[in-house]
Amino acid sequence: MDVTDLAADPADQRTTAADTTPRRPSLSPSRAADFKTCPLLYRFRTIDRLPERKSRAAVRGTLVHAVLERLYDLPPAERTVAAARELVEPAWAELREEAGVAELFEPAEGEPVAESLESWLASAGTLVETYFRLEDPTRIQPHGREELVEVTLPDGLLLRGYVDRLDVARNGALRVVDYKTGGMPREAFEAKALFQMKFYALVLWRTRGVVAAQLKLIYLKDGDVLTYAPDEAELLRFERTLQAIWAAIGKAVETGDFRPNRSRLCSWCDHQAFCPSFGGTPPPFPAEAAAAAGWRTTLPVEVVG
Repeated sequence: MDVTDLAADPADQRTTAADTTPRRPSLSPSRAADFKTCPLLYRFRTIDRLPERKSRAAVRGTLVHAVLERLYDLPPAERTVAAARELVEPAWAELREEAGVAELFEPAEGEPVAESLESWLASAGTLVETYFRLEDPTRIQPHGREELVEVTLPDGLLLRGYVDRLDVARNGALRVVDYKTGGMPREAFEAKALFQMKFYALVLWRTRGVVAAQLKLIYLKDGDVLTYAPDEAELLRFERTLQAIWAAIGKAVETGDFRPNRSRLCSWCDHQAFCPSFGGTPPPFPAEAAAAAGWRTTLPVEVVG
């Protein structure tokens, strides 16, 4: 399994004007996966909101996603490999204006350049080209792209996430598609890969009343596809799993007790300096920020004014 697919999903970092408005706590596929992987990582990313370094792999994923989204702005007959490659440069021109992106291609003084910008852009173009071996975009008319899907479950849990592509057949059947720029996971890791897709399928079922006919993960690194067909009973079980995760998160926020879970993924974590597993000390739990965001906490909240 490619480690870039185990880090924070760049697709989960998308924001819109509405996203900047304070709202009650919610659960997304990436944040649920964070808590399952390491509760302390969830805290650092969601409660403390500690900054994390961008990586070339993650930025390349964002770039490829942008190109594939824009590809479907073109008329079907114009969705060619050449047209897609031409979309790379303008998408990159916008992406490099984001904070911390351009710096990735400015080596520190005295250090060799690991990969030139030209080579990196070419690798993104190769991933885009691979997509055409896996699907024929001239025969697809997406119902939604980069679409926010959300639902509030009967117990009050708000689920929200972004779907790369949603296809709706003439008979109303749904297909949920997600692009991955890493490699296809080994069989032992398929369940983790499908966790995100089942999340989307659950939200769509709860909002549309239709169980997705197919969940489709497209792995561009090695040109492979993983498909799955969930059923209603499975989505009900998955819903209970999310509710259990949410209950555990709520308890951790209430007490401020987020335990680290050391694993091989720690090698790629930006927060080792604050992690007890590596001799670090977490910053004081931001109870005031948690309470302001709508979390229930028993920890003392500093009152200002």
